[in-house]
Amino acid sequence: MTTGRLSTCPLCDGRQLRYAFSRQGYRVVRCAQCRLMLLNPQPSDQELGQIYTDGYFLGQPGAEGRRRSSEMRRATARHYLRELRRYRGPHGGRLLEIGCGEGDFLSEAEGAGFRVTGVDRSPFAARVARARVGAHALVVCGDAECLRPGREHFDVCVLSDVLEHVRNPLSFLALVRSLLRPDGVLLIATPSLDSWSARLLRENWMEFKPEHLFYFDSNTVQHALFRAGFDSAVVRPGWKTLNLEVVAHHFERFPTSGFTPLVNMVARVTPAALRRRHVRVVASGLLAFARKRRVRPRPRLSVIVPAYNEAATLDTVMRRLLDRDRRDVDMEIVLVESASTDGTRELAERYARDGRVNVVFEDRPRGKGHAVRTGFTHATGDFVLIQDADLEYDIEDYDALLEPLLNHREAFVLGSRHGGSAWKMRRFAGQRLLSVGLNLGHWLFTLLINVLFSQRLRDPFTMYKVFRRDCLYGLRFECNRFDFDYELLIKLIRKGYRPVEIPVNYRSRTFGDGKKVSLWRDPPLWLWALVKLRAASIDPMREVERERAAGIRGHADRASRAGERPAGHEPACHLSAARGDVMTPKET
Repeated sequence: MTTGRLSTCPLCDGRQLRYAFSRQGYRVVRCAQCRLMLLNPQPSDQELGQIYTDGYFLGQPGAEGRRRSSEMRRATARHYLRELRRYRGPHGGRLLEIGCGEGDFLSEAEGAGFRVTGVDRSPFAARVARARVGAHALVVCGDAECLRPGREHFDVCVLSDVLEHVRNPLSFLALVRSLLRPDGVLLIATPSLDSWSARLLRENWMEFKPEHLFYFDSNTVQHALFRAGFDSAVVRPGWKTLNLEVVAHHFERFPTSGFTPLVNMVARVTPAALRRRHVRVVASGLLAFARKRRVRPRPRLSVIVPAYNEAATLDTVMRRLLDRDRRDVDMEIVLVESASTDGTRELAERYARDGRVNVVFEDRPRGKGHAVRTGFTHATGDFVLIQDADLEYDIEDYDALLEPLLNHREAFVLGSRHGGSAWKMRRFAGQRLLSVGLNLGHWLFTLLINVLFSQRLRDPFTMYKVFRRDCLYGLRFECNRFDFDYELLIKLIRKGYRPVEIPVNYRSRTFGDGKKVSLWRDPPLWLWALVKLRAASIDPMREVERERAAGIRGHADRASRAGERPAGHEPACHLSAARGDVMTPKET
């Protein structure tokens, strides 16, 4: 491939690649559907060859400058390895670095107990890397294809400042996946549009340069990972070890209007000892960790149906679900029955005989939130949809809700009850004041969420929440009642996902019909949930570590990646949800 004019987005196949701005004579465009930014057309091979000279990755000029650059790269490598241990555990294994440069990361990884292999296209960098690693390490000059894709050699693959350079990120990630063993781990370091420097500098961001063909953020990098066959993603700030001297040299090589003179001036007046002092900073990048997953021939949707005293409507809801015929997705139904007293439990027992339904019986009612959390622990699909056992929402809206996820444009979708042209909120016959009061409460709490968490949502409390199941990875849930709707929404937002609202049909039922929200008990719980969630920090890596320490991660995650139903343990993302009894067709 000598040059590349793309007609579709390589991430979501969307055709709306809209011009954003130009940088150094190259057009930067943004996909209107998934929001990926990229150069279009891409520079030719000849143009890139003039950029990728032997001196491209050498850092500061001179032998002493190169030594100091190497020290900082090694310090950054040690940080990456610490984060890798947090994600994966302390064990070693076979590690591959593609784009290994002069071998700084390989050398540190070898010291940490890995058997290392490096690949770099630069003959000069490959020679230096070979001299730095041990006799048992392998450093290859060439591309990743020379490692015989499909042989599944490696436990870990590292792509540090590589993904933004490749012609087709999805094809490249698929190649990397073929090199990893089952359950293998991928570490990506790449510039991020979420970083403070990108938000501050905008189109003058120093990472907008011809050799960077793609520009990711935390959402688009996770879309790419999922579509390429990875899951359990955790995205972290891209800390690096730098000093002022290196920063000034970088701005000289890649001039930025207004900032290059300022940085140079600060560097000139700063004493040499301070200029060369190493500092760990978040500048412009992210770190992403993910695991190789089993890719199914067709995606699977897990529909979680919490049911408590819904005998009047459960049968209708279940029949409608079972009658749905989608040719592009398989569906499993996880029905969680919470010890009802009106005959719902007996209905659930009948559906346990259907191979498409996984029925979970709780020993006592603990609230809708607890039932949904229990359903999460039994879901094995690529996507999750929450479906109440009443008839307030229209199952015919499934196609519209799933379309952005199946086309890899979004990770998290909300079915908005009043996103269309008609008013679809609560209207109770003969109870006008009650209807008005509930609707005003809805708007008040919506305003609080939008202000506290910088959103522009219209219906954050909708039951229809649809998302990729791997979005839950590294999240801990505690709420049991309807405050779980707040907890799920806000923790997904705090993890970095942007919910997209799609209009759905809605027919509100009255309290006489079985509505279970308590006007006296639930609003204080919602306020308390907002206070706690605003104050709490969300650290998925910490939860991954906590679950590993508790010894309950391994089987459930491996089983879910293999398409089995986990039994006996909860994966790291599904915490504090007590297990119910499961009735499968085999047991009945």
